[in-house]
Amino acid sequence: MSEKPKSGAPQLAELATLTPARVALGRSGASVPTREVLRFGMAHAQARDAVHAPFDADDVAGRLAALGLEVIQVDSAAGSREAYLRRPDLGRSLSPGSREALTARYGDFDLAIIVADGLSSTAVHRNAVPLVAALLPLLARQGLRLAPLVVGRQARVALGDEIGAAFGARAVAMLIGERPGLSSPDSLGAYLTFAPRAGLTDANRNCISNIRPEGLTHGHAAFKLAWLIAEALRRSLTGIGLKDESDLAIEANETAISDAALLSGAVANTEPPRNSDEFTGEGDR
Repeated sequence: MSEKPKSGAPQLAELATLTPARVALGRSGASVPTREVLRFGMAHAQARDAVHAPFDADDVAGRLAALGLEVIQVDSAAGSREAYLRRPDLGRSLSPGSREALTARYGDFDLAIIVADGLSSTAVHRNAVPLVAALLPLLARQGLRLAPLVVGRQARVALGDEIGAAFGARAVAMLIGERPGLSSPDSLGAYLTFAPRAGLTDANRNCISNIRPEGLTHGHAAFKLAWLIAEALRRSLTGIGLKDESDLAIEANETAISDAALLSGAVANTEPPRNSDEFTGEGDR
């Protein structure tokens, strides 16, 4: 049976050129075309694989250290990926040994940056280092005192609050793999919290989502995050009390954004090649 476009599809077909969302799929009889069923199945497999793909913390830490950063690796209280997925609460707390190591580095810091696997290690492997590379020059202009950068394993967003508190940092930025979507298994999120401490909720955080080349680029995400950090420290708050108005400053700072984008691209281009799986689209094992 021939595959026919949906009735009244011209507008939807135009929309389909602007988004990876599943619109204007066409139909075959009473169902969708076979090619779309197969595309959906592959996207679902990519999302599953992103959740379960092993996190190469040593590789990420090494590439971050190459940026001139001191890097500390920590673990959450979830001892395995299975425990992490079944017990989200364990991913929000540090293991005893990690807590002790960070508390020993307590100091006078403005910001702590954490890079963590979250629900997509694929997102971290592909996007965390270019984002940090784009962010560092913007933070240097603010003259911030940075805590050692932390790479966290089996981490949830709230783990950043405990890490920031252990360091005594005024604010914490958690860069973490987001829950994979059916068109974005490699999306990185950035969560900013002022005065981090255990027990805070999402109402106390600002979030920048969908950081990846096909979404919010590394340069623009770095600019937004740097703007939020500056305002958080100036106003002593994050969350629902701090609105992201960075877009108002973009036109006046196009040079800074362009420089950040170029820098992040240069770092991304130096990443060692990874084996790619044609079916899952996942090459970050």
